[in-house]
Amino acid sequence: MLPKFVFGLGAALTGFATLGHAECTREGLLAAAGSYLAAQASGSISGLKLSATNFTYQQNNKKADIKTGVLSQALSINLNRSTADTTACASYTMLISSGGSKPYVISTQIRHADGDADTISAIDSIVATTGDLFFNAAQTLSYIQKENWGSLDESQRANRTELKRVGDAYLDMWTDAKAADSIPWGTDCERVEGSALTKPCGASLPRGGSATNNGNRRYVIDETVGSVEVLCSFDSLGSLPDSHEIRLEGGKVKYVHTVTVMR
Repeated sequence: MLPKFVFGLGAALTGFATLGHAECTREGLLAAAGSYLAAQASGSISGLKLSATNFTYQQNNKKADIKTGVLSQALSINLNRSTADTTACASYTMLISSGGSKPYVISTQIRHADGDADTISAIDSIVATTGDLFFNAAQTLSYIQKENWGSLDESQRANRTELKRVGDAYLDMWTDAKAADSIPWGTDCERVEGSALTKPCGASLPRGGSATNNGNRRYVIDETVGSVEVLCSFDSLGSLPDSHEIRLEGGKVKYVHTVTVMR
């Protein structure tokens, strides 16, 4: 049985079960994300509708065997949240499993080919556990479960171009001395890096210093909730598998989440 903290999973799974051939709609993308959460909770991929001809599984920026990756482990999920990018036909799911002998914080992008949200063409996960950057899943859970990631009124939404710009500017701070000042920081913003909390999130920022840009960027952008999520290689500090998620409210940064793997 999944815990009560798994917000919206039941509804997502119900939607997935009733889908036939789903177009790339928000509902279809979130339903597929629900099937991914069910797979992680059970440790079985049998319920995933993976492409038979063009499927890729990637874990910590390396192609891997889905049958032996983290999805083969049944995890008790304390909290999850998913966003949907109908333009890219992709979704992003964050989950926290803070109990058990090996806790996890996992950031996953799911992609679908040909505008068909009913078939998964790629699962791409950054999987952090004990020993990774500022890792403490229980502490991370205590911060993130207090956040509000509800849909924004249209007047409070940044457009897709601006969300991507802010996501890129954030990752460029380590190589571009001007990038930090180009980001619209909110006065009440919060930054959670692993389990390290910084308030306001516009404090203590890097301003260049590295000659190596953070590359291999993959985006999921959801204007409805004001989010841009980027999986990347954090090359400025040593080619580390990394996830950065940012939410803007009324054009200002409200939340930043960082998941960085040190292995």
